[in-house]
Amino acid sequence: MPRRGVQPGRLRRRLTIAFVLVAGISAGALALGSYLLVRQARMDDSVGRAKTEALRELRAAGSVVAGAPAGAFEVQNLLAGPESSGIHALFVAGAAGPTPSSPSVDPAIPADLRTLVDRGRLAYRRVAFGGTPYLMMGSRIPGSTDELYLLFDEHSLFHDLGVLRDVLVLGWVGVILVAAVVGRTLAKETLEPVGRASEAARHIADGLLDTRLEVSGGDEFGAWAASFNRMAEALEAKVAALSEAQARERRFTSDVAHELRTPVAALVGEASLLHEHLDRMPEDARRLAELVVHDVARLRRLVEDLMEISRLDAGREPVQPEMVDVANLVKGVVRTRGWLSGVTVEGDGGAVWTDRRRLERVLANLVGNAVEHGRRGVRVWIGMVGQDLVVEVSDRGPGISADNLPHLFERFYKSDPARAGGGSGLGLAIVQENVRLLGGEIEVRSEVGVGTQFRVVLPVTEPLRAGDVTVSARTDHEAQSPSSEGGT
Repeated sequence: MPRRGVQPGRLRRRLTIAFVLVAGISAGALALGSYLLVRQARMDDSVGRAKTEALRELRAAGSVVAGAPAGAFEVQNLLAGPESSGIHALFVAGAAGPTPSSPSVDPAIPADLRTLVDRGRLAYRRVAFGGTPYLMMGSRIPGSTDELYLLFDEHSLFHDLGVLRDVLVLGWVGVILVAAVVGRTLAKETLEPVGRASEAARHIADGLLDTRLEVSGGDEFGAWAASFNRMAEALEAKVAALSEAQARERRFTSDVAHELRTPVAALVGEASLLHEHLDRMPEDARRLAELVVHDVARLRRLVEDLMEISRLDAGREPVQPEMVDVANLVKGVVRTRGWLSGVTVEGDGGAVWTDRRRLERVLANLVGNAVEHGRRGVRVWIGMVGQDLVVEVSDRGPGISADNLPHLFERFYKSDPARAGGGSGLGLAIVQENVRLLGGEIEVRSEVGVGTQFRVVLPVTEPLRAGDVTVSARTDHEAQSPSSEGGT
């Protein structure tokens, strides 16, 4: 089978999305974790360096306080040391407000930080002032109750962290894009064999039994393709054997019917003569003669059914449409076969364009089957449903079990093999073939103890004025089929 592209489907999209999600979540978690670790390390390093500087500045401030007379040191002299080192500072003496080392940098001191410093601890908080982030670290000046707060500029730290964040985000987006491309490619390559196998299966289902898959590589898909080909070969061989067996069966049926036709015709003639002389026979011989006449009639019907089914199989049964009054046709079938007392005919389908002989055969078989096996409540309803002719034949007989319903239209099948009857087992098969030739459908519904209903739906056609082609006839008469007493 030639390689062909497979149309994108939901499974391919789901696989691609799953691949992207896995890659995106993994890369995102790794990037976020890396960012958090680096951020924490840099901030811890910043705090460590700030602590070292703060202790040095506090010791220097303590020297200034200790070298001056009590309360006589100059605050600006104390603040000049940190400012000269590029560190802004705030001096707090008692309840007075803070004195900044630089008037341009005078942020508010957080209350919780003041509380920790008041307890004599070295503490820090991160604050922002004028759009610049600072690490504020404060403590009491050694040998004094005054406090000194130092401001360490962390602008470069947060700038570096921002650059790192942007790089990681761009990398994460890049990973997602690469994952989408790789995932789509992998999904396509992975599902390509599945798509070819699906297409090959559709071809086989359509009757192309010579369809095979290309076996490439020694992976699982190669083994799968080889197994598929072996299955297809076995299926082709089995179908060929079944077709040959079916052809032999049809030839056998046709040959038997043709071979029996001549002797059965002679038997029928002889049985007719015998039937004419039944009144002049002794009582014991008359009963045997009646059995012979009855069995010859059954044999004749069987041969006729075999002949018809063989003609249907050979396609030698052309459809000859004509205008048919369906109601009159049904009543004629019931009347000529002596079923008037046991069959009720209802409805009116009007005149339709169909094959009279085939429709008559369908009706005779269905009504005869209902009379023979349903025995009571046999009813025929005719009507138009939309643009279709519907004929329903129902009875209130013993019904048919659900296990037997799927096999009713099989040849020589009887729902009760042990029952005695004159049927050949071909009647419903002939009905189905004729309905199919008329372009219609047949269905059966049955319930044990309630009854059985056969429903035939035929498309209504009428000839064009010019002649040969037929078209669907439109009608405004749409009758709904009433519920059947015997149907289910």
